[in-house]
Amino acid sequence: MKHLPRRARLSRDTDAETEARQIETWRGLSSVEISALVAGASRAARTVALAGLRARHPLASDRELVARLAAITLGRDLARRVYPELDRLAP
Repeated sequence: MKHLPRRARLSRDTDAETEARQIETWRGLSSVEISALVAGASRAARTVALAGLRARHPLASDRELVARLAAITLGRDLARRVYPELDRLAP
Protein backbone atom coordinates (compact mmCIF):
# COMPACT_ATOMS: atom_id res chain seq x y z
CA MET A 1 0.00 0.00 0.00
CA LYS A 2 1.29 3.42 -0.95
CA HIS A 3 2.11 5.90 1.84
CA LEU A 4 -0.35 8.80 1.94
CA PRO A 5 0.37 12.21 3.47
CA ARG A 6 -1.30 12.86 6.84
CA ARG A 7 -4.25 15.21 6.84
CA ALA A 8 -7.66 15.48 8.43
CA ARG A 9 -10.09 12.79 7.32
CA LEU A 10 -13.17 13.96 5.45
CA SER A 11 -15.25 10.91 6.29
CA ARG A 12 -14.92 8.23 8.96
CA ASP A 13 -16.61 5.60 6.77
CA THR A 14 -14.18 5.87 3.84
CA ASP A 15 -10.68 4.40 3.87
CA ALA A 16 -7.77 6.80 3.39
CA GLU A 17 -6.77 5.51 -0.06
CA THR A 18 -10.29 5.86 -1.47
CA GLU A 19 -10.59 9.32 0.06
CA ALA A 20 -7.27 10.35 -1.51
CA ARG A 21 -8.52 9.22 -4.93
CA GLN A 22 -11.70 11.26 -4.41
CA ILE A 23 -9.68 14.37 -3.57
CA GLU A 24 -7.52 13.88 -6.66
CA THR A 25 -10.70 13.59 -8.75
CA TRP A 26 -12.00 16.84 -7.28
CA ARG A 27 -8.68 18.55 -8.04
CA GLY A 28 -9.06 17.57 -11.68
CA LEU A 29 -12.48 19.19 -12.05
CA SER A 30 -12.98 22.48 -13.81
CA SER A 31 -14.39 25.45 -11.92
CA VAL A 32 -17.71 24.94 -13.75
CA GLU A 33 -17.85 21.30 -12.62
CA ILE A 34 -17.00 22.25 -9.04
CA SER A 35 -19.69 24.95 -9.09
CA ALA A 36 -22.23 22.39 -10.29
CA LEU A 37 -21.28 19.99 -7.48
CA VAL A 38 -21.53 22.71 -4.85
CA ALA A 39 -24.87 23.95 -6.21
CA GLY A 40 -26.25 20.41 -6.18
CA ALA A 41 -25.09 19.83 -2.61
CA SER A 42 -26.61 23.14 -1.58
CA ARG A 43 -29.96 22.24 -3.19
CA ALA A 44 -29.91 18.86 -1.47
CA ALA A 45 -29.18 20.44 1.93
CA ARG A 46 -32.01 22.95 1.45
CA THR A 47 -34.41 20.17 0.48
CA VAL A 48 -33.51 18.13 3.56
CA ALA A 49 -33.77 21.20 5.83
CA LEU A 50 -37.20 22.09 4.44
CA ALA A 51 -38.37 18.49 4.87
CA GLY A 52 -37.28 18.63 8.53
CA LEU A 53 -39.13 21.90 9.02
CA ARG A 54 -42.22 20.45 7.32
CA ALA A 55 -42.10 17.48 9.71
CA ARG A 56 -41.96 19.83 12.71
CA HIS A 57 -44.57 22.25 11.34
CA PRO A 58 -46.93 20.17 9.16
CA LEU A 59 -49.57 22.90 8.86
CA ALA A 60 -47.12 25.64 7.82
CA SER A 61 -47.38 27.30 4.42
CA ASP A 62 -44.47 27.15 1.99
CA ARG A 63 -43.70 30.80 2.77
CA GLU A 64 -43.60 30.08 6.50
CA LEU A 65 -41.22 27.18 5.95
CA VAL A 66 -38.91 29.34 3.83
CA ALA A 67 -39.10 32.09 6.49
CA ARG A 68 -38.16 29.56 9.17
CA LEU A 69 -35.27 28.32 7.04
CA ALA A 70 -34.10 31.90 6.56
CA ALA A 71 -34.18 32.41 10.33
CA ILE A 72 -31.99 29.33 10.78
CA THR A 73 -29.51 30.12 8.02
CA LEU A 74 -29.36 33.93 8.18
CA GLY A 75 -30.29 34.56 11.79
CA ARG A 76 -33.67 35.75 13.01
CA ASP A 77 -32.86 39.49 12.88
CA LEU A 78 -31.78 39.48 9.23
CA ALA A 79 -34.54 37.07 8.16
CA ARG A 80 -37.14 39.28 9.84
CA ARG A 81 -36.29 42.07 7.37
CA VAL A 82 -37.65 39.94 4.53
CA TYR A 83 -40.16 37.89 6.53
CA PRO A 84 -41.67 40.22 9.15
CA GLU A 85 -44.20 37.48 10.01
CA LEU A 86 -41.38 35.70 11.89
CA ASP A 87 -42.32 37.89 14.86
CA ARG A 88 -45.64 36.02 15.08
CA LEU A 89 -44.15 32.52 14.80
CA ALA A 90 -43.02 30.47 17.74
CA PRO A 91 -39.38 29.39 17.30
